[in-house]
Amino acid sequence: MDGEEIQRIVRETNYVTWRRQGGWNPLVVTRAEGSKFWDAAGREYLDFSSQLIATNLGHQNPAVVEAIAAQAKVLSYAVPGFATEPRARLSAALLEVLPKGLDRFFFSTSGTEANEAALKIARVATGRTKVVARYRSYHGATAASISVTGEVRRRPIERVQRVPGTVFAPDCYCYRCPLGLTYPDCGVACAEYVDYQLEREGDVAAMIVEPVVGTNGVIVPVPEYLPRIREITRAHDVLLIADEVMSAWGRVGEWFAVDHWGVRPDLLTTAKGITGAHIPLGLTATTAKLHDTFRDAYFPHGHTYEAHPLTLAPAVAAIGEYRRLDLIAKSARDGEYLLGRLREIAARHRSVGEVRGLGLFAAVELVKNRVTKEPFNTEADKLAGRPLVAEAVTAAMMQQGVYCVAWVSHLVIAPPLIVTREELDRGLDVLDGALAVADAKADPGPET
Repeated sequence: MDGEEIQRIVRETNYVTWRRQGGWNPLVVTRAEGSKFWDAAGREYLDFSSQLIATNLGHQNPAVVEAIAAQAKVLSYAVPGFATEPRARLSAALLEVLPKGLDRFFFSTSGTEANEAALKIARVATGRTKVVARYRSYHGATAASISVTGEVRRRPIERVQRVPGTVFAPDCYCYRCPLGLTYPDCGVACAEYVDYQLEREGDVAAMIVEPVVGTNGVIVPVPEYLPRIREITRAHDVLLIADEVMSAWGRVGEWFAVDHWGVRPDLLTTAKGITGAHIPLGLTATTAKLHDTFRDAYFPHGHTYEAHPLTLAPAVAAIGEYRRLDLIAKSARDGEYLLGRLREIAARHRSVGEVRGLGLFAAVELVKNRVTKEPFNTEADKLAGRPLVAEAVTAAMMQQGVYCVAWVSHLVIAPPLIVTREELDRGLDVLDGALAVADAKADPGPET
């Protein structure tokens, strides 16, 4: 098929996620390698967001590709009730990299499914129903996971798909503090508020957090926040679920984001980078104590593709590649360089309100007015399908051959961990030029 035929068939017959279906004209991608991909016309693009913050190892990593092919030749499927060699090998590998104490595993095929399993485990194990989540969060599209999602994608579906019991807490988002306070004088009130919630709510099974918020702004908490949340949840006998679907596997300069703060959750979920997105795999890791609650009790969960051999073998290879290429340390080093350059770029553009990040995971928040922090667009604009300034900036970047993700009012900079310094500079130079699109729409006046 040529590119036009591919685009026509896909556009006319497929659903596409999180947007109105009309007006969709997808780019036809034909191949990819390293930090780059190519369209049907042969044009090259730098992948500056790892597709959906997923291709941490870059595209077509040879060791992972070979692991998929080799496993397919030997055993391409086995029912979840069987043990297989890739299941044993990955379990052993996970014990070496996960935070200590998280040593019982449920394998699925996506981050959404990983969170669905975590929420069900927490509720059944504790016998309680409520879950504390946060407003600037995304945890997935299935019934329980969308119900604990705080942002705009929950709203169109919650009347028909909502699982009851979610209680939302304030975010640790200092640029736009939901409590109107200033750090450090606030005493990390966003965490202390959770203490009050857990005291007053009752029947709370768990709190679910993205240790570093992903889609909704790459929000890095202040140092005291997660350790205090861990203290509070433990004091109230409430389980802590860390959603590391985006923030794990070296993305923030550690194997897992919770490692930055020495916090051990009761459950940890992840996906995406576990195989470098070469094949779908989700993981729900728990403590032995949680697993033991089901030793003599029925475990009410499962999937046909649970512990699928073709998903597990490449994860073993991926962990080997993270180690061989020393990508965890590289992400930390390159992250310092990335943030330094983003701050330099921000100083030149009145449309940039804040840059923030950790490792190779950063956000550029766009504002109409730097002084008032008024955004160009809101979640209501996203739902209504109105033009978004952030998407105009990324469209300008695409014209220059750099792919970057935008969400409502910010850009997500998250290249593959294998990115070279030359590629980083190229992407940042294109971003610097494209921000003129937002500057032209920003309020004139003092750039403070």
